[in-house]
Amino acid sequence: MEVIVCPDAEAATSLVAKLIADRLRAKPELVLGLATGRTMERVYDHLVAIRRSTDLDFSGCRTFNLDEYIGIPGDDAHSYRYYMNRHLFDRVEIAAGNAFLPDGMASDLRAEANRYEQAIREAGGIDLQLLGIGEAGHIGFNEPLSALKSRTREKALTQITREQNAAMFDGDVNRVPLRALTMGVGTILDAREIVLLATGKAKAAVLARAVEGPITGMISASALQLHPNCKIVVDELAAAALTQRAYYDWVFQNEPEWEDYRSEIAARLAGPSGSDQLNR
Repeated sequence: MEVIVCPDAEAATSLVAKLIADRLRAKPELVLGLATGRTMERVYDHLVAIRRSTDLDFSGCRTFNLDEYIGIPGDDAHSYRYYMNRHLFDRVEIAAGNAFLPDGMASDLRAEANRYEQAIREAGGIDLQLLGIGEAGHIGFNEPLSALKSRTREKALTQITREQNAAMFDGDVNRVPLRALTMGVGTILDAREIVLLATGKAKAAVLARAVEGPITGMISASALQLHPNCKIVVDELAAAALTQRAYYDWVFQNEPEWEDYRSEIAARLAGPSGSDQLNR
């Protein structure tokens, strides 16, 4: 696991978008695991901007989203299918047949979960999985007590998760569905590379527990400690509770893989309001 602390949320989302774009250039048939949420909107905005200003091509890639609400059709403005269409799919050349989400309207949810797992296998597995972290410490909708070997399945949502997602339902928590279909923790860990993005002070405490605490089903994001190629990208606010910050910064400053990314952040910090936080 590597932890990259960026000066602000904009730098963090830009770095993640650049990493995704670089992986897509290196492998045009990339299989992407995607996430939703307010933070991810900026990642997708950056990707669209890169697409419009460069030769980045999404036509050969396939995507699998982490989850979908149960009982909300894909054409409903509150569904994750609608979200993805609005923020990414309709803005780049991802073919409709290459963009996969679980079907929350399926009559047999267990069969749908099995179908989704099979579709991921048939695609050759996920090359790069994008994640956020919920305030309950979950990745996808793997709420507390999720098995670390779990696969795609139906899951009840905690009240804290529903409250966190209420903003997407005009602030009304009672409109947030009670259940969702989600990739399991084991499904997520099967990805060849994982990038988790977290910004804002509300994520600081739970992020520290996930990165530096014990591995536990109570914090499903803590299972990422088991992954051999996992990157945690955060802003200063989300990094506030990390205890090993000096080490994380040292690794970022000295790993050759991050040279181009360091240069971009340094250029950002050199702006009118920037300060040199890379050498703190």
